[in-house]
Amino acid sequence: MSDDAHYQATEDAHTGPIKNPKQLLLAVFFSFIAPILIIVGLVSYVTSANRPSGEAKGAGMALYGVSKDARDREVFERLKKVGSIEIRDADRPLATGETVFKAQCVACHGSPGIPGAPHFSDAAAWGPRIGQGYATLLDHALHGKGAMPPQGGGDFDDVEIGRAVVYMANAGGAKFPVPDRPTAAGAPGAAATEAAAAPASAPAAKP
Repeated sequence: MSDDAHYQATEDAHTGPIKNPKQLLLAVFFSFIAPILIIVGLVSYVTSANRPSGEAKGAGMALYGVSKDARDREVFERLKKVGSIEIRDADRPLATGETVFKAQCVACHGSPGIPGAPHFSDAAAWGPRIGQGYATLLDHALHGKGAMPPQGGGDFDDVEIGRAVVYMANAGGAKFPVPDRPTAAGAPGAAATEAAAAPASAPAAKP
């Protein structure tokens, strides 16, 4: 009996841990395939880290259906200078309210627009806002209100933004006059300046 036990212990010591085909397959997997998968994962991680962020982000945006033009615009916005000087012709014709609306406002106030924003021609939504008056609406448009960011200081003058406000408000039932650039005679202090300059330009007649 003791000889059999000794023989069995000696046999187990020489056969090793692998005793069936399943254990053999597991040993092969963890010895060869698992290291290969780990190496492939590490190489993929390193190459993705070295890939330009725009390319990686572009792949992700393509996955979500964002067009190449949208990606290019975003890259341009991120790379453009923080500050810039723009020279505009003060005498250029003012853009119409419809033009400004289509260029700058339609994304939120058009159809379908965004929730919470008064949509074009929606009298029920514009009614309470029209009651606040044009000056308040213009202030909200120029400086922002709630989720709406400031619209002033962009591609259009404040007067042109005001024209877009009037265009939308009038479509919703208001009767605001279309704003225009202040004339030299209507500018503050112009009348006083003309009055002060009049005696100097025409000397008084002697009695």
